[in-house]
Amino acid sequence: MPLAPNRVIVPRMIHHPPPNSAQRATSRLDSFRHAFAGWWYMLRTQHNAWIHSIASITVFALSLWLGLSRMEWAMIFLAVGQVWMAEFVNTALEAVVDLAAPDLHPLAKVGKDVAAAAVLVGALTAVVVGSLILGPPLWVKVVTLLRGAGL
Repeated sequence: MPLAPNRVIVPRMIHHPPPNSAQRATSRLDSFRHAFAGWWYMLRTQHNAWIHSIASITVFALSLWLGLSRMEWAMIFLAVGQVWMAEFVNTALEAVVDLAAPDLHPLAKVGKDVAAAAVLVGALTAVVVGSLILGPPLWVKVVTLLRGAGL
């Protein structure tokens, strides 16, 4: 039986429930568990997450040592947070692209490259913010220490 030219055959979809690890959160506590599972995945599998971790710890330690104001702390947290958020979104997008397009595809490359660029922009912005906030008091502290040491 021939079809009319404007008819489309849609295959019948079979619903398969997702495995337990990918089920939707049924409570607020489950939502947090999923979020921390994603964070743990990042730390286990993404080399850049370790670089971000070391940089974050270093910035926070310097900030404590320099005695930043509350407003400076807020800006530091925002800068560090934007880098982490960009890295999380980049990793999630890479996973979804790999799932949707397991073979190499030019648009998959574009998606991954643009997401990586977002991380780069976030990291460069954080470096500028960190330099503007941490640079002057760090310079004063280092000069004071060097003068105290007789150098």
